[in-house]
Amino acid sequence: MHVTTDANAPWLVVGLGNPGPEYAMNRHNVGFMVADLLAERIGGRFKRAGKAQAQVVEGRIGPPGPANRRVILAKPMSFMNLSGGPVNALRDFYKVPAAQVVAVHDELDIDYGVLRLKLGGGDNGHNGLKSMTKVLGSDYHRVRFGIGRPPGRMQVADFVLKDFASAERKELDYFVDRAADAVECLVIEGLERAQSTYNS
Repeated sequence: MHVTTDANAPWLVVGLGNPGPEYAMNRHNVGFMVADLLAERIGGRFKRAGKAQAQVVEGRIGPPGPANRRVILAKPMSFMNLSGGPVNALRDFYKVPAAQVVAVHDELDIDYGVLRLKLGGGDNGHNGLKSMTKVLGSDYHRVRFGIGRPPGRMQVADFVLKDFASAERKELDYFVDRAADAVECLVIEGLERAQSTYNS
């Protein structure tokens, strides 16, 4: 797949989730958790972004010099299934090519805590990706954070909107930290290096 990147344009890293304290620790909100950690690392605080229905932090990641990258971290404040609107508004405002957009999201088809990074592809039934693809096309990067499948006969919608189980929470900080590392590696060193390091 041919992708166009622009060294002068920032990267737009979108953590997907649902706004509001009742959703904060849901499996579906792991994208927000990773975005929050990245914001902490660059010493920024999320603020409402102008007309876009999102919170953003602007900053830089990477060592000083040519590998240093400007990034916009974003959390759409629409609900998950409407994420595309705010992401598109931010992409237009900051003039970000689609290939420099990164969606960080929960993934049912991967075991808990396992990461997979990729460029393009389908949405696999994920409403946040579905909404983003509708406005961006599919040629953006994804950092897929495995949450596993629901146990027994639990519905997918119920599973993703439940908090991580207590056993999962013991390792959650470690996995979120690793996902944030993977995002930084992707932005600074490119997809292939990030895949070889983090696609476990």
